[in-house]
Amino acid sequence: MEQKLAMPVRNLGSSGLAVSAIGLGGMPLSLNARPSEAEGIATIHAALEQGITLLDTADAYCLDDSEKGHNERLFAKALKNHPDIFVATKGGLIRPEGRWETDGRPEHLRKACEDSLRALGVSTITLYQFHRPDPKVPLAESLGAIADLQREGKIAHVGLSNVTIDQLEAAKHILKVVSVQNRMNVFDRSSMDVLKRCEERGIAFIPYSPLNGAAQAGNIGNHETIARIADNHGASAQQIALAWLLQLSPVMIPIPGARRITSIMNSAQAVNITLSSEEINELNQIA
Repeated sequence: MEQKLAMPVRNLGSSGLAVSAIGLGGMPLSLNARPSEAEGIATIHAALEQGITLLDTADAYCLDDSEKGHNERLFAKALKNHPDIFVATKGGLIRPEGRWETDGRPEHLRKACEDSLRALGVSTITLYQFHRPDPKVPLAESLGAIADLQREGKIAHVGLSNVTIDQLEAAKHILKVVSVQNRMNVFDRSSMDVLKRCEERGIAFIPYSPLNGAAQAGNIGNHETIARIADNHGASAQQIALAWLLQLSPVMIPIPGARRITSIMNSAQAVNITLSSEEINELNQIA
């Protein structure tokens, strides 16, 4: 087993689990321009070496439905000798011909969860997240199916993704939510209201696209304010963007994606940066 570096931990909501303050988002390892399987596994192992203990995946992280579960299977191969790593997966999206579509039908979610169990090679999924509410299916029906799976022991903890405050509040009458995964980064604070509600209820907030999405992550340094602050700290612009998220809220657990070893090694070092109140105020003005 690789030697892990020390990394601060944060609570995964009320789950009783403590995970690394920064996780790894697996999506870039399975979509277009993805690395080879060997390179992908090496990137995952590099994350573990940095002390990362939370890996985020989904059954829909694949090119299309013909290879559903690609990212989950990749994680399973990489984690054969790492039982201490927490894997969070998601269900509720499908990839017909490469499109992203919702499917929140109870029968789909049951099959998706059982397929994810097989792909990950586990008997219980640590954190199962409803990927996106389906406008064609009542939220209570979708969440009721997930609650049934949890009662059957197939899911340990439940998270929601791409939800509003109203949907988060409705969910509490059906099951216990330990995490929310909505988009948030220094350029996009559209889920600030959801973040505040998570803080009030002790729910972890796992921002996806913490570096503004895979297509834009490399361009963060083009922003003058971020570039200047990064230069002041001798850090990368990406590290500054992640440090801003970490200091924004104690329930925040960013999950930057990575295709290469160098990318996740760079992101993990954001935990060592402390921004001044003046720098935070400057960064707050960007969104």
